[in-house]
Amino acid sequence: MTERTHPRPHAFALKGVPALADADGVLFLPDFATLIVSDLHFEKGSAYASRGQLIPPYDTRSTLRRLTACIARHRPEQVIALGDSFHDLGADGRIDGEDAAALQALVASVASWVWIEGNHDPAPPPRFGGMIRHALEIGPLTLRHLPGEGPAPGEIAGHLHPCAKVAGRGRSVRARCFATDEQRLIMPAFGAFTGGLNVRDAAFGRCFGRTPDALVMGKTAVHHIGAGRLLPDPARLVRTVRAR
Repeated sequence: MTERTHPRPHAFALKGVPALADADGVLFLPDFATLIVSDLHFEKGSAYASRGQLIPPYDTRSTLRRLTACIARHRPEQVIALGDSFHDLGADGRIDGEDAAALQALVASVASWVWIEGNHDPAPPPRFGGMIRHALEIGPLTLRHLPGEGPAPGEIAGHLHPCAKVAGRGRSVRARCFATDEQRLIMPAFGAFTGGLNVRDAAFGRCFGRTPDALVMGKTAVHHIGAGRLLPDPARLVRTVRAR
């Protein structure tokens, strides 16, 4: 049996800073030994279950396993979780004890872990360790959860959960992506059950001044798709995504 290789990351420069967009949805900055992940949404499944939506309650465990693999692959000295790491302020009380212990161990496994405050988790639980910040600067880059509207060179943000729709070989494919113009970047959502907003949506236009390019997370590689090749979603799907 041949060993499965991990999809190729996309190497590029973000405001002149070398960066790797990983197919699992993390961004690695080699010059700063820093791994960035956004919108983990731990315990989203249990939040849905509490409202009567019966979905598998293993999203936190699955997200932790994927994040652990990303950290093992890139071996960062610093991890920055870019907001909405916990789905709501009650997530800490619902998380399974085994998952809580795994998260504590993962945070302790790196030299520095930073929780950026999100709109879902303005006060990340302190018991897991790490530092809590509203925003953080790394060289010429500014990391925050909510993207600003208008020009913001060097900004790395989350919140919008970008996805891209691309035509190819008689059908279209919709997948999570990094949205970027190589001056700023909006991260894909990493957590399970997070869904996504098409980068052709006006929310991205307000950030970039146009439809951004997409670094689309594929099965064999991360693909750079120019804005001109990106397709909009049907109006029905747009209404569904915005209603979440």
